[in-house]
Amino acid sequence: MIIAVKKQCEEKQFNNLIDWIKDLGLDVHVSHGDHSTVIGLIGDTSRVDIDLISTLDIVESVQRVQEPYKNANRKFHPLDTEVDISGHKIGGLNFQVIAGPCSVESEKQIIEVALAVKDAGATMLRGGAFKPRTSPYAFQGLKGSGIELLLKAKAETGLPIVTELTSVNYIDMFKDVDVIQVGARNMQNFELLKEVGKTGKPILLKRGLANTLQELLMSAEYIMAEGDCEVILCERGIRTFETMTRNTLDLSAVPVLKEKTHLPIIVDPSHATGNSRLVEPMSLAAVGAGADGLIIEVHNDPVHALCDGAQSLRPEQFKALMGKIGQMLPIVGRKFDN
Repeated sequence: MIIAVKKQCEEKQFNNLIDWIKDLGLDVHVSHGDHSTVIGLIGDTSRVDIDLISTLDIVESVQRVQEPYKNANRKFHPLDTEVDISGHKIGGLNFQVIAGPCSVESEKQIIEVALAVKDAGATMLRGGAFKPRTSPYAFQGLKGSGIELLLKAKAETGLPIVTELTSVNYIDMFKDVDVIQVGARNMQNFELLKEVGKTGKPILLKRGLANTLQELLMSAEYIMAEGDCEVILCERGIRTFETMTRNTLDLSAVPVLKEKTHLPIIVDPSHATGNSRLVEPMSLAAVGAGADGLIIEVHNDPVHALCDGAQSLRPEQFKALMGKIGQMLPIVGRKFDN
């Protein structure tokens, strides 16, 4: 349920309404806009008398919400959420590019790539320390040592780091990580979602391989229900019958999600296509679709990469792509937030 409050209402009346709602055992989400204030009621609203609320002097309108996600719902929060990561904002008119290798392999590799992507204009560094792989025999990442190397790269370049948490068992290792990524395979690992929601850190939540957009928003709701509203959604392709690409990049998800939620949405063209030749056109298409940013894999030696070399751009390719993105952003009313 959503209650729109008149702009001229007195603070005492407003607080009395909030207290009355909470006395009914409900939580509230308050969003202050330029022209009105919206109160979102979270919980079982069946006991709320909508006609009674409508008669209150300070109430402009009351509307029942059918969607099961409340905190993530744009109806509760009409304005775009901007997630601030060490001064770099994702959302609103801002556009961010997160770049780096699929996995951290060595100190030389991660620092060399970090310097290259920063020079090209990326504002955050990605790199996998824990790697969930389809095969148990594939490279699983350097784990804690990988996080230490990411922090060294951060110290060298100043770039905030984004890396994936695969299990609640490792959460203490992530205290100095700027953005915790929840990967596609863990999108519905609800216990993990609850725990990352308690960290208060920005969370990058990837859509699962075969999940609907509503399921993605419900996973975001798990995080937000723990008090963490700094959630960034990521479209990274879904599994279809097509075999000529690694996944099928569902760019229609971007404008649909923009209608449904206030949370920022970024696109991962690397995992979506699995082919470095396709990363540039799909990145530019994502900009045109209204994405708030991109997360792109870049490796200084893709041929010898321990993970996903085929979908990784070389630094010079990434720099060329960033130039094209910069030319396109003004057309869609966006700007790099450096």
